[in-house]
Amino acid sequence: MTICYSAVPLLILLASSSFAQPTIGNCSVFPANNIWNTPIDKLPVATNSALLVNTIGPSLHLHADFGAGTYNGEPIGIPFVAVSGDQTKYPSTFQYADESDPGPYAIPLSAPIEGGSQSTGDRHAIAIDTDNCILYELYSAYPQAASWQAGSGSIFDLKANTLRPAGWTSADAAGLPIFPGLVRYDEVAAGEIRHAIRLTVPQTLLAYVWPGRHYASILTDPKYPPMGQRFRLRASFDLSGFSADAQVILRALQKYGMFVADNGSAWYISGAPDSRWNDSNLSTLRNVLGSDFEAVDDSMFMVIADSAQAASCDLNDDGAVNALDVQIEVNATLGVVPCRTGDLDGNGRCDVVDLQRVIAGALGSACRIGP
Repeated sequence: MTICYSAVPLLILLASSSFAQPTIGNCSVFPANNIWNTPIDKLPVATNSALLVNTIGPSLHLHADFGAGTYNGEPIGIPFVAVSGDQTKYPSTFQYADESDPGPYAIPLSAPIEGGSQSTGDRHAIAIDTDNCILYELYSAYPQAASWQAGSGSIFDLKANTLRPAGWTSADAAGLPIFPGLVRYDEVAAGEIRHAIRLTVPQTLLAYVWPGRHYASILTDPKYPPMGQRFRLRASFDLSGFSADAQVILRALQKYGMFVADNGSAWYISGAPDSRWNDSNLSTLRNVLGSDFEAVDDSMFMVIADSAQAASCDLNDDGAVNALDVQIEVNATLGVVPCRTGDLDGNGRCDVVDLQRVIAGALGSACRIGP
């Protein structure tokens, strides 16, 4: 017997699929199937969750490390600028040149620096070319007459799922991009954050887990979280007493969670400074304690270790693998719609192998991810 698959109307397909993702200007911030943009609210709690939370500090408070105010006269948070495709690109010299992208970097020499021009901190400088969708990030950035001097630097194609080479840093200790994990005012004002958030903790393990690519520690006790570890706010946490803008942030922490990206203060989440923030509302996030978080293992989404692509047989993100997902994969295999999250084996296309895996998932078998 021959089974014929036909494409469902595109309108029906789009109505049953969810591929929302964050944007900046005309650019999506990484593909829809990037692990930064993947909900983890349905993942089981990691077996070592309590151990990790107890190490970081169960009685310590969540802190929004951004706002409308200032510290030592400088904005609080990690700033960024959007630039056009004709922005001048400047050469850069690096302390860690062997793990930095050589550039040049389309970061204006007048770009805002984290902590201000006199800062002795991390001094991140970030720019996004919104014509070509390229992200430029520098750590310990010092503008020179016609160049940058920095500790390290990284360049990311926002249209791709490319990770740093294994073992490489970025402008952040975990080897992750910084900008995709920032809480931005415009996202909160729109009512939804569609990505994971950047997190710092005091001490980390001498290890990293996907999608992390680098560690910054000599500690080997497994009670410490590795770089790239993902946490989320418990689903049972009551959001009702918080302001609308705080609830947007907390819902994102429940749905997308946060990545351990650097060593720093406990339970500090990163965002961009903005004069429109309501600092009083942001301060209420302190009512969330470390014990309200749990660790999750998102490695089940990994297709290949060198890619940030996340895969699942639940193609329409409705919590079940069923005939709707099979039909979505059929349409992607036939070329009716883009492949998107349907490339389960990481070969760059949706084909019969991916279709067979979704069918198996719909019939009750485990969803197979990876080559």
